[in-house]
Formats: sequence, structure tokens, C-alpha cells
Amino acid sequence: MRKDFSRLPGEHIITWLLRCWDNGASSLELEDREAKQLGSLSKEGGIDKAIGKKAQALSLWKRLLSSVRERYPFSEDVVCRPGKWTTMERGIQYLRELAMREMVYYDPQTLMKSSAHDPCGGSLYRMHHHRTPTHW
Repeated sequence: MRKDFSRLPGEHIITWLLRCWDNGASSLELEDREAKQLGSLSKEGGIDKAIGKKAQALSLWKRLLSSVRERYPFSEDVVCRPGKWTTMERGIQYLRELAMREMVYYDPQTLMKSSAHDPCGGSLYRMHHHRTPTHW
């Protein structure tokens, strides 16, 4: 399990979370004792300590999200690799990372009614549409 969910050297937090999602972190239910035994998944003390803090059974995914949110309370603190992308694959990866960042800081209490029908989030489009290549 550590192999699938440990953060790689130099890997951005959002890229790591996306990889954990892809590896099925949402389907692994963990008791607090089990979560504490995972050791250093993120390679950041604040996040790793928070992963094992919750007393109830939670999925690894919920533990990861809440731990990252606790360590980095503001979305501006978590960086997505900015810049232009030149291949479709890199563009898709970048958009997935942006969506992951939105997921980390998603708060259903503050979700605006107009964006409820927009799965990509209007703010996501407005903030990042200028990074798309002008031609394919």
C-alpha cells in the first residue's frame, strides 16, 4: 500500500493526490490505528501526522484531503504546475490537476447556485482558459 500511495521525491502535492485517487484511495477504509501505521506517505510531517489523527473509520482518500486542507488551509498555498502545455496528454493532466485542487478546497456550503450545472467550474475556466494553445 505504501508503494501505491507514497509521494515521490519532488512530486507536487496535487499531482500526488491525483495519483492516489487513480490508485483507488477512495475505496480503502482505514481505522485510525491502520492509518497511523502507514507512516510518511506525503513526506510532510504536518500532513502525515493529520492522516492518522481521525478516530473514526474513514477512507484513505478522505484522510488525505482533510490532511492536505489542514496543512494548507488556503488554496493559493497548493500549487499546480503553471504554464502552457503543448500536447493533448499534458493538457488533460493539467486540467485534472486543476480539478483536483478544486476538489481539495470544495465546500458545498459556499457553492454558488449558478456553478452547480458547470462540472468544470466557471472560475476554473476563467482563471485558466488563457493557457490553452491557440491551435492543435
